[in-house]
Amino acid sequence: MTAPIRLAFTMGDPAGIGPEIIAKAVREMAGLVQAGRAEFIVLGSAAALAQAEALLGLPAAGADGRAFYRVVDVGPVDAPVVTGQVAAAGGEWAYRAVAEAARMVQAGEADAIVTGPLSKEALHLAGHHFEGHTELLAHLTGQRDAVMMLAHGDMRVTHVTTHCALAEVPKRITPQRLRRVFDVTLDAMRALGIEQPRVAVAGLNPHCGEGGILGTEDDAIIAPVIREYAARGLVGPVPGDTVFIKLRARQFDAVVAMFHDQGHIPLKLLGFQVDPETGAWQSISGVNITLGLPILRTSVDHGTAFDIAGKGVASATSVVEAAEYALQLIAGRRALAARSEGAQA
Repeated sequence: MTAPIRLAFTMGDPAGIGPEIIAKAVREMAGLVQAGRAEFIVLGSAAALAQAEALLGLPAAGADGRAFYRVVDVGPVDAPVVTGQVAAAGGEWAYRAVAEAARMVQAGEADAIVTGPLSKEALHLAGHHFEGHTELLAHLTGQRDAVMMLAHGDMRVTHVTTHCALAEVPKRITPQRLRRVFDVTLDAMRALGIEQPRVAVAGLNPHCGEGGILGTEDDAIIAPVIREYAARGLVGPVPGDTVFIKLRARQFDAVVAMFHDQGHIPLKLLGFQVDPETGAWQSISGVNITLGLPILRTSVDHGTAFDIAGKGVASATSVVEAAEYALQLIAGRRALAARSEGAQA
């Protein structure tokens, strides 16, 4: 029998919606635990998790009497957590949960991390100066060339650059970085069961530079590297204002975006559902995946939502999707490894 996939859920900032949505998510996916396909470990503040469960009136165990998860409290943190407020205490809880989850995966005690939302401001107030989860995990694993992927259903986007000023983007688009992102993207597609992925590479400049009139990077830097990968299914550069339409039309399996907003805006526009009458968010769908590190991490594609924390109304959809992506990627990697071992035998 295949060993269950062990997911380490970090609740993020306990002052936000993290405890609520993880408490909901592990119960929605209880069938996987009961079937022996998964094991769930929740890291963070045990008190915040218990408070969220009490607020939501959630049962402590399933119908079979089994717990939905195992909790790992990463405290104590001296300062109290106040629901809905940005503070150093919340940032410290969030940091410790991620650090312990990373240690567990690297030690073979878990297979992947599913992260809840943290506040960058709170993280910085706690003295941990990272731009986000991706950079934090790169630091914890000692590897600097992580790749961010966003996914909404079968729409998948990886990024050459992420959290940097727009003026810095052209400097960071190098042949070495492009090859790294292309390789990691292709590996992820194969782990998702797509043996011959079709990947479009977005251009950096409007209309891919119009032959150098609007910028030279597309012709001078990006196109030559794409040609190296043409036999492996990469095409481009494709203008950024049309490439996502083609992805949505399933002409491609994934897109490589050149910078943060180029990839994030179309995916979030599709994933965030808004009530047209009130303007309120009805649901949030989408997954943030960190690739290219010794550990796999998937995450919700939204923030801490301090304004609705403690009200019990936050949707767990994105957490469930993140966990499902982690399960699919780990299962795919296991299958590819088994196939490789079989071929070598």
